[in-house]
Amino acid sequence: MRATAGSTLSDGSYPPDDVTYAASLPGVDILCDQRFMVDRPSELPAHLLGLAAGRRVVLHAMHSVVDWLAFAVWEDGELVRSLSVSPGGGVGEDIGTPYAFELPYRAGEHPVRPVPGWTDDEPYPLPYHPLTLGEEALRHLFGFVLEGRRKPDDLDADRIALLGFRVVDPTGRAAAERAAMLELVRTMWPPRRFRYENGRMVEVVDR
Repeated sequence: MRATAGSTLSDGSYPPDDVTYAASLPGVDILCDQRFMVDRPSELPAHLLGLAAGRRVVLHAMHSVVDWLAFAVWEDGELVRSLSVSPGGGVGEDIGTPYAFELPYRAGEHPVRPVPGWTDDEPYPLPYHPLTLGEEALRHLFGFVLEGRRKPDDLDADRIALLGFRVVDPTGRAAAERAAMLELVRTMWPPRRFRYENGRMVEVVDR
């Protein structure tokens, strides 16, 4: 582990590979690291929870590529709430009593509106967009949002500085797994590209 360039809470919530951003503030410690983004929050490694014995631990993760959201809360080492959801995988984990801020989303009060020009007639497979609920979870669990309009009481995440640390797996296993994934991606078909034209999405074909 060695020090590296820091960031802010708004820009550093999704650090690069092998980088951890951290801050220790009155009453709260913040850690941002891709390695905490587990599909099922209940499977967060026990040694991480052990570092916060006797305290409240809150995990929050989102990935816009697959519209995935996961968050969880532990009180004194006990998991009291966990949710992991995406349109492709459905509800991967739903443990404990939902918080009040979740209820309007679960009741269908924030449906996903069709994107103009999208020709897929299939409705969105969830009654809400996970990333929209994710922003609401950020506000209620942490006091700030990354996207959307800030409310007067929201913290300004741009003003919260984070220290940077490069933390590398000494076994080399993590780097090897990433290299294998990149090689797999290179063997796939090239991505398809679309543009918006005359009210609909049209695939761009290279000639």
